[in-house]
Amino acid sequence: MVISAAGAVKHEDVVEQVKKLFTKLTNDPTTASQLVAKEPAIFTGSEIRMIDDDIPLAQFAVAFSGASWTDPDSIALMVMQSMLGSWNKNAGGGKHMGSELAQRIAINEIAESMMAFNTNYKDTGLFGVYAVAKPDCLDDLAYAIMYEISKLSYRVSEADVTRAQNQLKSSLQLHIDGTSPVAEDIGRQMLTYGRRVPVAELFARIDAVDASTVKRRCRTLTLRILIGWIALCATLTLQDVAIAAMGPVQSLPDYNWFRRRTYLLRY
Repeated sequence: MVISAAGAVKHEDVVEQVKKLFTKLTNDPTTASQLVAKEPAIFTGSEIRMIDDDIPLAQFAVAFSGASWTDPDSIALMVMQSMLGSWNKNAGGGKHMGSELAQRIAINEIAESMMAFNTNYKDTGLFGVYAVAKPDCLDDLAYAIMYEISKLSYRVSEADVTRAQNQLKSSLQLHIDGTSPVAEDIGRQMLTYGRRVPVAELFARIDAVDASTVKRRCRTLTLRILIGWIALCATLTLQDVAIAAMGPVQSLPDYNWFRRRTYLLRY
C-alpha cells in the first residue's frame, strides 16, 4: 500500500495524518507478490452473454491476454491501443481519423461508439476493443474489429506507429495534469515498478516502439499469423479470446467465430 500526495503539502503533515487515520490496517506480512506467486492469474477463453431485448443497443467487448505493468511489452500494447483508437458517432471526423478501424466503422456506419482498451494488472492484463452498436450491425462490426486487430501482426507502417506514439504521449501528458492525477500516478508507479518513472524515461520507452515491435507483439503474445501451409501446423496454438456481451446480442458471432479470426492464412 502506498500513500502519495502532490501539491502544496508538507511531508511531515502527511505522515502524521496517515498515523492517525490508518490505525486499523492488518499486520499480515504477506505481500502482493507472494499472493500472485501462490495463485497466478490464468487467462481463460470464454464467452458471456446477457440477452436483453429491452435495451435498444448492444454492447460487447473482445479481449486478449495482455501484459502486466512491468512486462517489456506493456508500452508496445499502449501504442497498439492508440493505433486502434476510439470513436463516437456524436463526434465528427470519424472518416478522416488516423485509426483505420475508426474509419471503417464511421464510413460503413456500423457502430455508435468503439474504444480500444489496454488494462494492466500486477501479473497480467487485458487488451481488446469495446463497442456499442445496433443489433443488425453486430456481424459487420465484429468482422471489422477482428480484421483490424489481426492486421497489426503483418501490416503496420512506421507512419502509423509515429502517429500512435504522438497521440499516446499527448494523452499521458493530459492524464497527469493536476495534483490528484500526479499523486495517483506516483502511487501506481511505486506499487508496480517500485520507483517513480520520470516522464522523459516513459516517453523514451514509447519512442523505442517501432513497426516490427508491434508486429512481433501481436504475433507472439496476442495473436498468431499463419504464413503458408507449412507454418500452419507449427503455429496452430492460438491465443484464447474472451467475449462479454449485453443487450440484443443474438446476431453477434459466437466464440468459435472470433477465435478463428485471430489468425490469417497467407500463401
